[in-house]
Amino acid sequence: MMKTITAQDLKIWLTDGTEFGFIDVREEGQFGEGHLLHSIPLPYSRLELDIAALVPRADVPVVLVDDGEGVAAKGAGRLEAMGYTDVRVLAGGLAASEAAGFTIFKGVNVPSKTLGELAEEAGHTPFVDAEEMKRMLDEGDDFVLLDGRTPKEFNTMSIPGGRSCPNAELPLRLPLLVDNPKTKVVVNCAGRTRSLIGAQTLRNFGFENPIYALKHGTQGWRLAGFELDNGRTPEPLPQTVGEAFDAAKARAEDFMQKNSIPKIDLATAAGWAVDAGRSFFLFDVRTEEEFAAGHLPGAVFAPGGQLVQTTDQKVAVRGSRIVLCDDSNIRAANTAYWLRAMGHDAYVLDDDASDTSLTLPLRKPAVPPIGATLDEVGAGGLPAGAVLIDLRPSADYRAGHIDGAIWSIRPKLGSLDLTSDAQVVLIASEKGLAELAAMDLRDAGVSSIHLLAGGPDDWAAAGHNIVATPDLPTDADRLDFLFFVHDRHTGNAQASRDYLNWELGLIGQLKDWELNLFPTFAEHIHR
Repeated sequence: MMKTITAQDLKIWLTDGTEFGFIDVREEGQFGEGHLLHSIPLPYSRLELDIAALVPRADVPVVLVDDGEGVAAKGAGRLEAMGYTDVRVLAGGLAASEAAGFTIFKGVNVPSKTLGELAEEAGHTPFVDAEEMKRMLDEGDDFVLLDGRTPKEFNTMSIPGGRSCPNAELPLRLPLLVDNPKTKVVVNCAGRTRSLIGAQTLRNFGFENPIYALKHGTQGWRLAGFELDNGRTPEPLPQTVGEAFDAAKARAEDFMQKNSIPKIDLATAAGWAVDAGRSFFLFDVRTEEEFAAGHLPGAVFAPGGQLVQTTDQKVAVRGSRIVLCDDSNIRAANTAYWLRAMGHDAYVLDDDASDTSLTLPLRKPAVPPIGATLDEVGAGGLPAGAVLIDLRPSADYRAGHIDGAIWSIRPKLGSLDLTSDAQVVLIASEKGLAELAAMDLRDAGVSSIHLLAGGPDDWAAAGHNIVATPDLPTDADRLDFLFFVHDRHTGNAQASRDYLNWELGLIGQLKDWELNLFPTFAEHIHR
């Protein structure tokens, strides 16, 4: 019999430190239109593919959330079949949660977005707006503009005169980027969150420079009528060696002591890695290049700034142990500070993550991976009367698909009118997604299922007509697409304004008990 949990009991678990997995199994578009704070988006369409990385213990309680569609019950059955032993469905879904005093939040990465707003209000983070930034550029003021996003995002669009320095790198690299304590330092992102967290990070570490967040980031810049650069290659970050490295380690130690950030040694981490009673995550928060050059066994690459930004996509277990590592501790300490501010149990590993002689035991995966069961069929050899089901993203289907193919998504497969003798051929951007869909189709009685090889060019070469349908699937059917101000970076000024207003309004949506889930800042917020 399926286990359930009430919204009242879920609230207790969230507030008393209970260790449990907390997963919303609806699709991305549905999640973006409304979800519970700290729930992790893991769509049913790829549930079994990603669950082991997000929930590394098979015996930890796991709560699945939906909006009453029944997909949570389906997900519970799948996880139990994989070997998870304590899976519970949230009784009544979102509606019951709202009635029990939960806020239903729109958007994604809500914990980190809320964190940025709380940090600004509690820390009174100074800012400059786009007009002042433009004046500083035009008049040659003594300043540096640091873009705290990823190098890839910087390449996509950036403010003229800025340089890429992801947030976790700021306290490590700033002394090499700025040698005058009077030089103004401005941190930007695309909106508000990473600008605020980046600027407040430098203030938290005690740098003497005047430090500011750029109000509303690249979106504010564009709304002010200024042009962005596109396609700029980020400059290499300066290397921190010798005295600069020693100074960074000392700064990290001082920061950890002042902010009560715990650190552990390698022996403790080794014990935690195999502790069957607690979930354990080990993240290497250095740059991609450093990680590729050598890292600890079992460490997951997660540059610190992005780990803070997307924790709700990396760690699905509330109350788990999160261990962070780098070479000087400063990036790990910075990341730990912000994770702990979101209520996570985060620690700094007091060892050099670049030392390839260090070892850690590897925990056995919680559950076995999904096996391969589907045979591929070429576009020129489709069975007679084949039913083509296209599982690719709805945007890709709209852009071009085989004429006659049906677009669908795993939670909607049951609505298709398929007979048990149907010759089904699945089309997918990832084979694993097709394997999961095939499981559901077999449960529905369909036995002949294949996977189409190749892509649109191959299908066209085999003689299939590739057609575009800009309005199909309909917007209402596109469960996989996040409509929530999705075009704010493509020149839609109103979408940018709506998005920025959404960020500004997050604190006001928090119930008092939800505010207390941000322990570092809750006592400083007066409402």
